[in-house]
Amino acid sequence: MLSHDRVWAAIDALAERYSLSASGLARRAGLDSTAFNKSKRLSSDGRPRWPSTESLAKIIEATGASLDEFTGLVEGRGGLGHAVSPPRRSSVPLLGFAQAGAGGFFDDAGFPAGQGWDLIELPAQSTESSYALKVQGDSMLPLYRNGDVLIVEPGASTRKGDRVVVKTNGGEVMAKVLERQTTTSIVLVSLNPDHPDRDIPTSDVEWVARIVWASQ
Repeated sequence: MLSHDRVWAAIDALAERYSLSASGLARRAGLDSTAFNKSKRLSSDGRPRWPSTESLAKIIEATGASLDEFTGLVEGRGGLGHAVSPPRRSSVPLLGFAQAGAGGFFDDAGFPAGQGWDLIELPAQSTESSYALKVQGDSMLPLYRNGDVLIVEPGASTRKGDRVVVKTNGGEVMAKVLERQTTTSIVLVSLNPDHPDRDIPTSDVEWVARIVWASQ
């Protein structure tokens, strides 16, 4: 039976078969690099969001796969009749901290959106919703240096002591240590002792995402 989960699993499996991430597959097909992100697979109210037939046609053409091959992946069969396992991502969307404060790069939940993202290959496993931010400048010394890459996981639960990236409604993007988060404010400890800690009203925070890996 054709199902939402199986169609998306087939897209992931097709990407893996041709040594691509889901984002890389979208780019090869001439689509937005975030078109197949996990955040795009459900609508804001939780209803399943299906890929368009045009998108499916484009990824089949871009990889040189046949329709029968893709149908087999939807049915849960590999090329030799084996079940398809979930792919491991090897690349994620990448953006510099300086660009992250501009509008259009994130949706309301802090997931990558729109154009302008690069892709970066990773030595570590990541999820479909992960993305990378490149450190620019020395404001995060001594923990993170200029050029370090931080892997960020939007939607992941956070607790005291976690390293997080926070974006304010005013467009400021910062990496801090979460000290306390309440219904009225979020208290952040600076990574660099030369920079002040922050106590930001919750109403001024656009999103908070946990840092899960750094290229140190």
